[in-house]
Amino acid sequence: MNRDAWRDFPGAPPEGTRICAAEDLPGTGVASFDLDGFPILLVAASEGLRAYVNACPHQFLPLDWRSASILSADANTLRCSNHDAGFDADTGQGVDGLGQGCALDPVPVSLRDGWLVIG
Repeated sequence: MNRDAWRDFPGAPPEGTRICAAEDLPGTGVASFDLDGFPILLVAASEGLRAYVNACPHQFLPLDWRSASILSADANTLRCSNHDAGFDADTGQGVDGLGQGCALDPVPVSLRDGWLVIG
């Protein structure tokens, strides 16, 4: 997995770009954001908050394009609503179906001055 692959997406924002206020972070489940055309998915996974480019590796459609219910009940698996590919919520690695052999692209995030930012 290339940890910097998110930078290669069209419209990838620079480090320090605000995603959302800290109080708007999902405590459970997922939240998707569009940062001027750059799709990002926040996941309250079992190991903590994760961020991924919200684009399935097969068709580059957002995982939640057809349904917002993409996180399993145990918060371990993200499921693409387009063709059911499964990805580990903590690592982004494909775990079943068309997800096997590929991975979601992680986006580094951190809290700064009350905001979740890229980087």
